[in-house]
Amino acid sequence: MTKRVLIACGAGIATSTIVVSKVEELVKKHNLDVDIKQIKIAEAAGLQNEADLIVSTTILPTTYSIPSIIATNYIMGIGEEELDEEILSHLR
Repeated sequence: MTKRVLIACGAGIATSTIVVSKVEELVKKHNLDVDIKQIKIAEAAGLQNEADLIVSTTILPTTYSIPSIIATNYIMGIGEEELDEEILSHLR
C-alpha cells in the first residue's frame, strides 16, 4: 500500500525541496512505496485527509489528524539519522 507524505515549508519552494530530496533518498534506500507531495504549510490542513504523514521545515500552525514531524535536522545537517528513523517509523 502506498503511503502519502506531505512535505511543507512556508512557501512550498525552498527548504521543502531539500527535505523532498532527503525523503526520496530515504524511501528508495528502504524500498518503500511512498508518494511525496511538496506543499506550502498553509495547505497542510486541507490536504491532511489525503496523506499519512506531514513533514515540515517550519513550526506547525495547528495540530493535524495525522502524524507530523519537524524536519529542521535535514536543513541543519545535524541528527539526520534520528530523523530518518522517525520518518521510517511512520512509513513502514
